[in-house]
Amino acid sequence: MANVIVAALPRELYLNDDTRLPDPSPDLPVEEVQDLLTTAYPELATAKIEGPVDTGKALRFTFRRFIGSKG
Repeated sequence: MANVIVAALPRELYLNDDTRLPDPSPDLPVEEVQDLLTTAYPELATAKIEGPVDTGKALRFTFRRFIGSKG
């Protein structure tokens, strides 16, 4: 009989693919993490969440900045 190992992948958070963000608590939903990190990264206030993407080592969530125009 084969042994099956089940393990949860860690979560990685990125801002626009190039800035890795800290994960304050893996138990929090990504939306709550976004709210918590908005004080340090104001651009997260209007960011869209993409993911998760399985990288093989982690589940990657990316916050994409919303770029709009005034007026």
